[in-house]
Amino acid sequence: MNVTLLGGTGDIGEALALRWARDTDHTVVVGSRDAERARERVADYERALSDYGADGDLVGCGNAEAAARGDVVVCAVPAYHLTDTIDAVADSLEPGDVLVSPAVGIKHDEAGAHYNRPGAGSVTALADRAAPEGVPVVGAFHNLPAAPMADLDFEIDADTPVVGDDESAVATVVDLVEAIEGLDARRAGGLANAAEVEGLTALLINLGKHDRDLHDVWVRFD
Repeated sequence: MNVTLLGGTGDIGEALALRWARDTDHTVVVGSRDAERARERVADYERALSDYGADGDLVGCGNAEAAARGDVVVCAVPAYHLTDTIDAVADSLEPGDVLVSPAVGIKHDEAGAHYNRPGAGSVTALADRAAPEGVPVVGAFHNLPAAPMADLDFEIDADTPVVGDDESAVATVVDLVEAIEGLDARRAGGLANAAEVEGLTALLINLGKHDRDLHDVWVRFD
């Protein structure tokens, strides 16, 4: 399977690219608005994998080409770039592809981080509105700290909630989640529940900022 990361040169894109390249046999397609930047980052990722005695099937290209190559397309961009990114690659997506959104709207003030809920109800709902017809949207990876995920020395022991209305698409994403060593998927219902999942991210950021015993905070539901 081809797994595409739009904005795959950023923090969460790097983390997912490294983990999927190491832990699966999938082809990981790293997309960027700048195709040369994508190729440069793929070379960086390959060196990082080599340092750990691992390799993977990685390809770098522009976002539109990356979307066309993907069976699952993860839009790993900040919330404020989400709909523009989807609009830019819409012609490259085909019915049956799965679009995944990990984006969360966060605003910061002196008190800390706060969930910036959009009028659509959630950022995942914005992705669903922007997606072409026949391309189901799944929300996942919202609450994961990117830095330790990108550190292949770090052993993950965490859950990530997954939301979506298309059961087949959800099952595909659950399998992708659980292909990452130490990460488990927890089904949290349909897209209408995405706001509750996204809002958890602000809490985790605040715990990491204000509790001296915590830094990068993970969630495990037992």
